[in-house]
Amino acid sequence: MIPPSPKLTVDTLILFENRLVLVKRKNPPYKDYFALPGGFVEIGESTEKAAIREAFEETGLSIELIKLSGVYSDPKRDPRGHTVTVCYLAEGKGEIKSGSDAAAVDLFELDSIPELAFDHNKIINDAKSDIDAFLSQM
Repeated sequence: MIPPSPKLTVDTLILFENRLVLVKRKNPPYKDYFALPGGFVEIGESTEKAAIREAFEETGLSIELIKLSGVYSDPKRDPRGHTVTVCYLAEGKGEIKSGSDAAAVDLFELDSIPELAFDHNKIINDAKSDIDAFLSQM
């Protein structure tokens, strides 16, 4: 018998036009809160492919992954149950538009990030030096 295990998700810190891309959630939990684009990894899918797919589905942007930003595994990070997220830093290209389960998509300066869903404020805070380093090269 296979023991139960956490669900696997991805989240992506997408930099576009020198700002961070956030999506407004259309569904619970955290309905109407902004969050990083992301979602569940499908069976047979790598986390990299899932991040690229979810980013496009939710924001309309094609992304180029820059680096692994972190892995977040607090059992209480998602009220639906234990999820582990693999988070990437990426650069977005294309035309931004909300899709799938995103009610809206918007761009934010790092110093004006609202209270976000899940542990996404922590994820952004942990990645600030990487984000700043990337933006300073542009």
